[in-house]
Amino acid sequence: MANPRLKEKYRNEIVPMLKEKFQYKSVMQVPEVKKISINKGIGQAVADKKLIDVGVEELGIISGQKAVATIAKKSVSNFKLRDGMPIGARVTLRGNKMYEFLDRLMSVALPRVRDFRGINEKGFDGRGNYTMGIKEQIIFPEISIEKINAITGMNITIVTSANTDEEGYELLKAFGLPFKNKNAN
Repeated sequence: MANPRLKEKYRNEIVPMLKEKFQYKSVMQVPEVKKISINKGIGQAVADKKLIDVGVEELGIISGQKAVATIAKKSVSNFKLRDGMPIGARVTLRGNKMYEFLDRLMSVALPRVRDFRGINEKGFDGRGNYTMGIKEQIIFPEISIEKINAITGMNITIVTSANTDEEGYELLKAFGLPFKNKNAN
């Protein structure tokens, strides 16, 4: 099986560029994308258990890997939530599947967002990891609009080995993530 396009781009273009920009002494210091975690909270699942299966199936279709249901850790009486109830879905991508998902996210899914002007660069956590929210799962072409019964969102977290937000920002920008222009506010 051939290496994904973004993996080749990382090795051949991004590593030398970041090594020179941040004056790393070794290529092992250059930050890399470690994993991509996709989480989907399904609040209506308290009333309808079938929604969890639908959410897990959708995440599996989007990511190309089997998703798992997340379980509530605490009971919250106001939300009619009991400890141990399924309340969402998640999947973690690593290796080639991670690069393929990132490629599809940037080149296919994000351009399908209505009135898209770029993603916000404020999603960094201080350690070089980036999280963004997606309001509609239908931006992914794998999801058939006829088959869904509710439009739900998800959080996508890109975990990097960068030490600072600046290093993480430059890494993800080099991959081609469409960040908003800082001056265009």
